Amino acid sequence: MQEKNIKTNHNLILENRKSLTISGITDVDSFDEKAICLYTQLGELTIQGKELHIDSMSVETGDMTVTGDIWAIIYGDRDRHGPLTALGRLFR
Repeated sequence: MQEKNIKTNHNLILENRKSLTISGITDVDSFDEKAICLYTQLGELTIQGKELHIDSMSVETGDMTVTGDIWAIIYGDRDRHGPLTALGRLFR
């Protein structure tokens, strides 16, 4: 039986700096009202702002919708696709 390597696209749609739709998410590291740290197929992604709220998230499709006052969308290390271990965080 052959394994299928299904890879979805990673897209961001920002509307009026109030609503952000993201696809291609592989994991969410942490989130609060000021920052959401997650991992996409293209590496780390941090969303910063005020009164951030995750409206919807689908584990099956890797889609997420965030609302709030979005100030920054920051890409991090392209090679990191998942959370670090506790030891890895110490040496980061």
